[in-house]
Amino acid sequence: MRVMILGSGVIGVTSAWYLAKAGHEVTVVDRQPEAALETSFANAGQVSPGYSAPWAAPGVPLKAIKWMMQDLAPLRLGLTADPRMYSWLFKMLMNCNEKSYRINKARMVRVAEYSRDCLKNLRDELSLDYDHRTQGTLQLFRTQKQVDASLSDIAILEECGVNYQALDRQGCINVEPGLRHVQSKYVGGLRLPGDETGDCFKFTQALAKACEAAGVVFKYDTEIDGLLTTGDSIDGVRTSEGLLTADRYLVAMGSYSPLLLKTIGINAPIYPVKGYSITIPLVDEDKAPQSTVMDETFKIAITRLNDRIRVGGTAEICGYNLKMPPDRQRNVNHSVGDLFPGGGDLSNATFWTGLRPMTPDGTPILGGSKYRNLFINSGHGTLGWTMSTGSAKYIADVISGHKPEISSEGLGIERYGSARAPRLKAQYAG
Repeated sequence: MRVMILGSGVIGVTSAWYLAKAGHEVTVVDRQPEAALETSFANAGQVSPGYSAPWAAPGVPLKAIKWMMQDLAPLRLGLTADPRMYSWLFKMLMNCNEKSYRINKARMVRVAEYSRDCLKNLRDELSLDYDHRTQGTLQLFRTQKQVDASLSDIAILEECGVNYQALDRQGCINVEPGLRHVQSKYVGGLRLPGDETGDCFKFTQALAKACEAAGVVFKYDTEIDGLLTTGDSIDGVRTSEGLLTADRYLVAMGSYSPLLLKTIGINAPIYPVKGYSITIPLVDEDKAPQSTVMDETFKIAITRLNDRIRVGGTAEICGYNLKMPPDRQRNVNHSVGDLFPGGGDLSNATFWTGLRPMTPDGTPILGGSKYRNLFINSGHGTLGWTMSTGSAKYIADVISGHKPEISSEGLGIERYGSARAPRLKAQYAG
């Protein structure tokens, strides 16, 4: 069967791998000249199944107001004329309750834990060089109030069977020795030893090469302009290189997925949440992190990538805006400079921004659509790499007509009750 994947980020490339392994003839289409040049390029570097939780949680609306009032604000809201932003925000607010949080977190953990297992199996099969480390994630608490608030998350981790360690100050130093230089800055932490770190760009590029060796065709520098539909079927993809056809189509375009899907009457509630990162050269091993440290106060992830340190954070809801105001770099600079002073060379930091494709309930959209040969693998938010291999294996099974290895409950677009668009005669959409 011929399968066409739209998008060559970590989601699209992992999907290509599993579909090729299933025996399909796979083509990947992307506007970029290489794989993983957009959201997958310089993310925080975490594979964090234990840290999988929806942003929509009890108390978040009040916290969000406080965050936006901070000097180093972890959340920013830019007013736009885009009604989709306000619709998405409303849906997210409707999920900010205890019942929804527990349901959504359980769904996310289901996918993330499965993805962790798939990634381990993939590493056993392929030798991929991507600065990989398996030393867990440390969520660092600067106040006792944060320690107390973590108890509800710990309860859910226990329900989901996720391994964790509640640490005091010395416990934090034992797993991250560099923190001994700043002991007055924090009071404790929550460690998730099953989490991993690495460079998502390196991973995706290496896997893309393995895909090519397995027969996958990558059509780079190719703009996707629209979809050709007849009744309940997709007949082709209109591109800058002409009409491309296949038997099955998979949309894996991150934040741009809903824009394409909307042209054929599918309302996917995915909205871009802008994030920033810096990558700095390592200068002192003794003062640098060993794995990932999450600064809970500023919502910043500080990750070790061999001879570099990646620092990522800030959630900016401002539409498809890729501008990089210099003051945004101050947020990410502060955490690494405050917790690991002298570990990296901030004067040589490389600044980057990307759009995280977020759903209002946190769970990605995985599965089929109202078109019998169109499938979706998108909306992973900040957990694209964390959930990539599991989402890809799941969607490959769905497309292949095989029973997935995890439950499908709550993963498809039907959970939003999207209205069906009227069936039209053959036409170009977009």
